[in-house]
Amino acid sequence: MRIRDAVQEDFAEITAIYNEVLTNSTAIYNDHPTTSEERIAWWKTRQQQGYPVLVATHGDSIAGFGTFGDFRPWPGYRFTVEGTIHIHSSARGQGVGTELLKALIVRAHALGKHTLIAGVDSENAASLRFLERLGFERVGYLREVGYKFDRFLDLVFLQYWITPPSKDTTGRL
Repeated sequence: MRIRDAVQEDFAEITAIYNEVLTNSTAIYNDHPTTSEERIAWWKTRQQQGYPVLVATHGDSIAGFGTFGDFRPWPGYRFTVEGTIHIHSSARGQGVGTELLKALIVRAHALGKHTLIAGVDSENAASLRFLERLGFERVGYLREVGYKFDRFLDLVFLQYWITPPSKDTTGRL
């Protein structure tokens, strides 16, 4: 497996992975599949912001992709980013997500970020276990903030400190 920056030629596969996750799970709170052109425009915006879009490859195939971007657009949040990782259905459970996440953390640290946020559907036990195993901590639970598949969905926020927290973190959820 190799982790590298995405290039424009990757976006047919990246789009297919994204749309499979979107169509078959609650990992993405969106109802509408995307096009390669829309994903390329999203990627170019990430590049302009100085944020990575990384891919994990097995041979010539993309096994997954990951990125992070602004948690919120206001200056007071400039040291916090929110990340996402999506893995091809045939590559799940093979360490692809772990390698992508490690690479994203290195990139976030290099950009001077302090903390990485993940928002995960509360019923996505595999993703919650994955993130907690890699050092993320549950810090928030928002009830019925998403809607997909004709039902309301709960969102769990997790946090990873890229640099050590500056104060006591006890009393968290």
